[in-house]
Amino acid sequence: MRNDIEKKRQKLVNKLIFLNVYNKDDKQLYELSLSKLEYEYKKFKLLNHPHGEFGSIQWI
Repeated sequence: MRNDIEKKRQKLVNKLIFLNVYNKDDKQLYELSLSKLEYEYKKFKLLNHPHGEFGSIQWI
């Protein structure tokens, strides 16, 4: 189980580096918990979604 959590953490770390949210030399990134990494990734995706924080486009 611990190995699965570590794999998820590493996957998110790699994604955040690839998306230029964090620098690969940033030691803080490697100290973040899985839940914090998930939060950072979701926040990035939300802010960079075509509809931003406003949700889906609705036709009136």
